[in-house]
Amino acid sequence: MAQRTWTLSNVISLSRVALLAPLAYCLLTEFEHNREWAVGIVILGVLSDFLDGYLARKLHDVSELGKIIDPLADKAAVGVLALLLVLLGDIPLWFFVVAVIRDLMILAGGIYIRRKKNIIAQSNWPGKVAVNFIALYLLLSALQWESLEGLRTFALWASLAMMSLSLFVYTRRLFIGRAVERGA
Repeated sequence: MAQRTWTLSNVISLSRVALLAPLAYCLLTEFEHNREWAVGIVILGVLSDFLDGYLARKLHDVSELGKIIDPLADKAAVGVLALLLVLLGDIPLWFFVVAVIRDLMILAGGIYIRRKKNIIAQSNWPGKVAVNFIALYLLLSALQWESLEGLRTFALWASLAMMSLSLFVYTRRLFIGRAVERGA
């Protein structure tokens, strides 16, 4: 049975990419409550991430394309927001670099698995938790509310811990898969 390409959940995933233009406008343009508007757009993106996964499962519309679009939309949204915040001086460059290197390593492993086994590697739970902590850190960094600085610091370290754990899980999955292939 052929899978549909344009499922509702896939369209919702792609909507996160469409939100990047108004997000950039809100962060880069000074107007009353521009940071709060930007945070509202980020929250809308986070909610769409939960909604697309829920609908894909509920409507039995999980697709191979969706397994690619969803994490790519997440990476694009987080990457653009983080880059904007680096440019604005709201987050350190090293955090952005760590997140990008981790994602590139996971992407390379995913491409390897796809080519060798024709399997699309799905995200793992530490990766999903990491994305949520990263989103919280970026959201709080965009807001710049002094009263939330403690929570922002916690989100920074929690996101780094979860990025490390998810990279470990992905790497372990890759190397265990290779060991099973060789008969080890």
